[in-house]
Amino acid sequence: MNILAPLVLASALGLSTAASAATPAPVADTRPTVVLVHGAFADGSSWNKVIPLLQAEGLNAVAVQNPLTSLEDDVAAANRIINAQTGPVVLVGHSWGGAVITQAGGHDKVKSLVYVAAFAPTLGAHSAADTTAFPAPPGFAHFIADADGFLTLPADAIARDFAQDVSAEDANLIHATQGPVRGANFEQPVTVAAWTGKPSWYIVAGQDRMIDPGAQRALAKKIGATTTEVPTSHVPMVSSPEAVAKVIIEAARAAAR
Repeated sequence: MNILAPLVLASALGLSTAASAATPAPVADTRPTVVLVHGAFADGSSWNKVIPLLQAEGLNAVAVQNPLTSLEDDVAAANRIINAQTGPVVLVGHSWGGAVITQAGGHDKVKSLVYVAAFAPTLGAHSAADTTAFPAPPGFAHFIADADGFLTLPADAIARDFAQDVSAEDANLIHATQGPVRGANFEQPVTVAAWTGKPSWYIVAGQDRMIDPGAQRALAKKIGATTTEVPTSHVPMVSSPEAVAKVIIEAARAAAR
């Protein structure tokens, strides 16, 4: 038996204990975190051009990966990310993601909401209820439904109606990474309308062919949002990321006060 072994072990344990005692407890990050919720026919990569701009301003940024299987499932996915944050949250939603943040935005950590060419349902209403008085967008004519009721958009509709102002490479990536969305999601009413009690911002996409721009302006007015209009397709976060990031940064500064 090595008679030095107990001494070596004791010494190692002592050093480990000393090192542990000298290591400070982790400090909670109290910076605002921007939680980004994508819409239908998309995934978290739709925020790829915005995230670095937010990080350059010292903000945390996390993109949610929505299953797009129901309003409840998508809200649960957002809440898992929100729960993990230690500081205030700015909740951002694009398109269908607007319905998700309207519901999930009731979370105590959420301090402000940013709608990007998004639905903003009234309490008890489904996502598109406020848009029915406006012209049917051209992109609606091209949904492909599978046997389970999930919708996708073909490549030509992505390029023509969903993201007509991005490069061919970006349009191809949007098509390749799109998340099929359950069509019945759009008929689910929200049971929380967070915009009634929290400050909101709205980015209107002036050349949108998926949600009528007039409907977007009406939604922004209804929720009392600070409104910015950009002359883009349905995906301003891809075609005009600087403008989108600017609005989010403004909302984050307000949340940090």
